[in-house]
Amino acid sequence: MPKTKTTTTSLKKKKEETKKVDGPSLKIKLKAYDHKVIDASCRQIVEIATRAGVEIAGPVPLPTEIHRYTVNRSSFIHKDSREQFEMRIHKRLIEIQQPNQRFIGALRDLTLPTGVEIEVKTT
Repeated sequence: MPKTKTTTTSLKKKKEETKKVDGPSLKIKLKAYDHKVIDASCRQIVEIATRAGVEIAGPVPLPTEIHRYTVNRSSFIHKDSREQFEMRIHKRLIEIQQPNQRFIGALRDLTLPTGVEIEVKTT
């Protein structure tokens, strides 16, 4: 009998943990060609969030986009000789539950390195 009590209490705890947080949240999506630059930017945002006392989830690495291009080296005689190039776009997602004004102000003043694209969505 005691086993079922602990099981039900642990189930209640799990349900409380998995409840969605009511209120607004921010989703910050970062994109860059260089993974070192995007990781440094994520560290800056996480540091700002911890200083502001905001609960965060992430940074979550999203799948890397790979664009491949094949180009002829010569247009006439050496048509079989080709070069291949690729561009990798690294992405990260940071989710902020219940952001406060202090965090939003600090995020607005944040200067990211060149080559990092940031997209902020409110849900």
